[in-house]
Amino acid sequence: MKHPRTLQQAVQYFSDPDNALDYMVHLRWANDKVACPTCGRDDVVFLKNQRKWQCKSVHNHRQFSAKVGTIFEDSPIPLDKWLVAVWMLSNCRNGVSSYELARTIGVTQKSAWFMLHRIRKAMQTESGGKLGGGSKQVEVDETFIGAKARNVHQHKRAEKLGKANKAMVVGVLERGGEIRARVIKDRKAIPLCALVREHVVPKSSLFTDKLMTYNELDTEFAHEVVDHAEGYVRGQVHTNGLENFWSLLKRGLHGTYVSVEPFHLFRYLDEQMFRYNNRRDADKKPIPDYVRFNLALSNIL
Repeated sequence: MKHPRTLQQAVQYFSDPDNALDYMVHLRWANDKVACPTCGRDDVVFLKNQRKWQCKSVHNHRQFSAKVGTIFEDSPIPLDKWLVAVWMLSNCRNGVSSYELARTIGVTQKSAWFMLHRIRKAMQTESGGKLGGGSKQVEVDETFIGAKARNVHQHKRAEKLGKANKAMVVGVLERGGEIRARVIKDRKAIPLCALVREHVVPKSSLFTDKLMTYNELDTEFAHEVVDHAEGYVRGQVHTNGLENFWSLLKRGLHGTYVSVEPFHLFRYLDEQMFRYNNRRDADKKPIPDYVRFNLALSNIL
């Protein structure tokens, strides 16, 4: 069977431990030439019964597996289950719950939760450099993440409602390009403007809402504002691209994950950013699932 192209094929393909191991070797080592991660020696011996290699040099880590140096290291969960988990989280648009993953690959919910968080940690990368520059347009917006009123018990509703009890996320999006987003504490100028300066080329076209905090950026960027009290679009000036991303993020948080603790929110944000930033290639064509899977593995390896 050729390398998998769909989830069904991935489950079938990686169910063979030899296929899972060969796939890891192919991605990790050039020309499938396995080298010792400690000393770099490539004339290692494969120990078939242990599914490990042994280096001919004498040192404390002579024996090693394909997991060493990755998020899979020190995990008793076999590669065939790990690879299916990476495939699912990389390609399921609204994310994957730990219960769904547990049923799919045959592990406990606790193990599935642990696996998903390790994979999200590996997805915490920002490809490329700064956004904007030239004729490119950049949107900046913020949103609040928290419990909906209808899901809060009546006696707690008064204290839970309002923005004060919700986590705030700010995003910077290049139209037709990538997004950068971060969980921040408040809407003060320091964290908001610092994120823009960090990720946007100076003098770029910058579109925001009417939040006064952004006025600090007027001298550094071609800053234009849309007043949402009057309308959401004013010619090219809008933040609808980020509104779309917020919709995708919240759909996963409220629909798939149901309840996310604030101190874990940044991991789920990394997950959604990875899928969003790898949805299309340089020619604006949709990226196939197997390519996105390999991109996720490249972060892991």
